[in-house]
Amino acid sequence: MHKDQAVGVGLIIISVIVIIVYALLMFGPYIPIAGINKIFTMSVSIAALQVTAFIAVAIIFGILAWVGYTLATTPPPKPIEEIEKEIEEELKKLEEELKKEQEKEAQTQQTSSESKSQ
Repeated sequence: MHKDQAVGVGLIIISVIVIIVYALLMFGPYIPIAGINKIFTMSVSIAALQVTAFIAVAIIFGILAWVGYTLATTPPPKPIEEIEKEIEEELKKLEEELKKEQEKEAQTQQTSSESKSQ
């Protein structure tokens, strides 16, 4: 069995156990088995609901706080006009470099053709 499969089986077992324990916490007071009513009382059932509700609310608002923090600390993007100007400047630089290279090539061709003709 691969490690991933073992982790998967472990998650399944833990999940089933948690579901069973949670069901007993919620519905234990209503199960007509001797002794269960003494262990799982109504106050335990209500406490389990309160803890569950608290965890759910804490997770939801924790995620909301994280989104707010991310929005507050992330710098705003550059305006499109500024990006367009930068692109145009880069394009002009590239065109100038290309012209210079073409001029150099033309000069080297002229000098090489002059040296061959002599």
